[in-house]
Amino acid sequence: MVSKNPSLAATVRSADISAHTQAQMAVLLQQQQLTGVVWSTVTPEGVRTGAAGIADSDQQSLLRADHKMQVGSIAKTLIAVGILRLVSEGKLSLDSPLSVLLPDLPVDQLLDNPWAAEQPVLLRHLLDHTSGLDDVRLWQVFSLRATPDSPLSQAFKPGTSMRLRTKPGSRLSYSNMGYTVLGMVIEQVSGERYERYLEQHLLQPLQMFDSSFGFITQQEPAADPRLAMGHFENNVTQATVPMFLRPAGQFTTTAADMALFVRFLMSDGVIHHEMNDISNRKPFIAPELLRAMGQPTTTEAAQAGLIAGYALGLNNRDRHGVIGRCHVGTTFGFRANFCLFPEAQKAFFVAMNADVETANYDQFDALLVQELGLARLAPMPPPTAVLPQDIANWLGFYQLAPSRMESFRYLDLLLNFATLQFAEPQQGEQLQLKPFQGAARLLTPVGGRLFRANDRITASHVLLDSAERKRVISDGFRSYQQVSIWQLLPLWASAITGVIGLGFVLTAGLLRFLRKDSLISRWRHNDPLLPPFSAVVFLLLPLPLFFGQSFLQLGELTLASAALALVTGLLPIAMLLGIWHWLLRQAAFRSGAVKGRGKSSVPELLAMIAVLQWSLVLVYWGLLPLRLWA
Repeated sequence: MVSKNPSLAATVRSADISAHTQAQMAVLLQQQQLTGVVWSTVTPEGVRTGAAGIADSDQQSLLRADHKMQVGSIAKTLIAVGILRLVSEGKLSLDSPLSVLLPDLPVDQLLDNPWAAEQPVLLRHLLDHTSGLDDVRLWQVFSLRATPDSPLSQAFKPGTSMRLRTKPGSRLSYSNMGYTVLGMVIEQVSGERYERYLEQHLLQPLQMFDSSFGFITQQEPAADPRLAMGHFENNVTQATVPMFLRPAGQFTTTAADMALFVRFLMSDGVIHHEMNDISNRKPFIAPELLRAMGQPTTTEAAQAGLIAGYALGLNNRDRHGVIGRCHVGTTFGFRANFCLFPEAQKAFFVAMNADVETANYDQFDALLVQELGLARLAPMPPPTAVLPQDIANWLGFYQLAPSRMESFRYLDLLLNFATLQFAEPQQGEQLQLKPFQGAARLLTPVGGRLFRANDRITASHVLLDSAERKRVISDGFRSYQQVSIWQLLPLWASAITGVIGLGFVLTAGLLRFLRKDSLISRWRHNDPLLPPFSAVVFLLLPLPLFFGQSFLQLGELTLASAALALVTGLLPIAMLLGIWHWLLRQAAFRSGAVKGRGKSSVPELLAMIAVLQWSLVLVYWGLLPLRLWA
């Protein structure tokens, strides 16, 4: 695993990648409708970089290998290595409680940890995404109010408490907030901004001179001409904007600098170009810490035998017939990935200046795996593995546990559940895991309660019993907990009847409005359908306001989001008014005060009740009124 090269930077060059790879990159850009791509490959022979496509679609300038790119969440790996440097220096311990590391922060108030007495949040939990923290809130990501100099504490609203969803250390749940807290830890230890400290004590020693944790943009007056422009679908440009969660996603770099970084991660932890005395080689990062990156140990899945997962800033990734330690990064207008293969001393980095929802970015990874000439591993054979004897108890419905974003847990319950069932008889002793919104995966038993998906070479899933005695299926990154169909059916029924009720109220109201004898001038104020119909129509009013603002303001309190909160908050009130008027009219009809066509419609009453009950469910889950800035 140890790199023998005398200097990290000595072999970095903009060399010609094979003609096949260069041509294929151009083909993939066209096929996936992306703008541009830069990449680098690392082998024992040296480093090569390449580029294809356009740097800025407005200017139609060609993308060069030395262009700078935004790499989003890859910043987390750099933050993790910065923490490991402090650990190697003895300034931090991975097992230090967060309350000790941030004495000036009311951690006990900020974190609602039901397991605090037995398991406080430790530094390693934040590094491993196992703290139990939520991922993000909309306002932390979709906001133009952040500035390059916003204190990290502004990423957390004063007086708010974040409840941990799982016991710290037990289960992976990706958290941008967790890595923002790590930035605060670095600032507490160093006494200065984390950006400045890491640039001096991490980037400079690694000779990553074209990289920065600071805010870099394409916009004047401080535009960096070497920074490629970000793009969305149809080559719509997007300049870089400041963010609240900087440590989790703000990092600017080049393909050559990332080659230096990944090669160091595969080394013995010594920065060779700084060695004055080869007999006194003091590691920059303790080698055992580098080896532990991407090797989870504390989670339920890891302890049940699964090697897939996340640890110390890297994940263990089984793709394209090889196993690497990788990290993907996405930010507005950019997407990037890198993977390293320490046993072969090979690695790749790739970054696209386009964030397109429908693009298959895995094809770029597969091409670079091929370019590196990595030997494809044979899939783990099922020795004579059979399904566990109690497998029938594991079949059924599963829900995400926890949801990545707690704010949308209700939506995950409705739409992100999965089913586990036997595969078709002709497919042999296999299970089928079918997410509601994804393709079914066949799982082959490989011993015990471990299973391998057909496109993986090692065990990819494990069945386990949680500490709470719940049945869980995990792939090391996400966990699904078994749930009774009778818990899901009421939620589905509530949502379906609510949507049908909304449609009925809208349709009936339009028909009544369009009837010749029911023009607005004759629509009586005591018509039971008037308040519900008006409330449903009002739901459409914020749409033009949202179209008139940047999507990056989605998490701000704006005229559009305030209007949305108002009209969604009025919905249950309007249904109550409609039901009340319906009952009054029915009583009047029975008493003879209203005759003939004054009788109210029972289907209209049922529709209003359907919408009301769903509204109350949404209120319970915190989704009504819909406050995007909360």
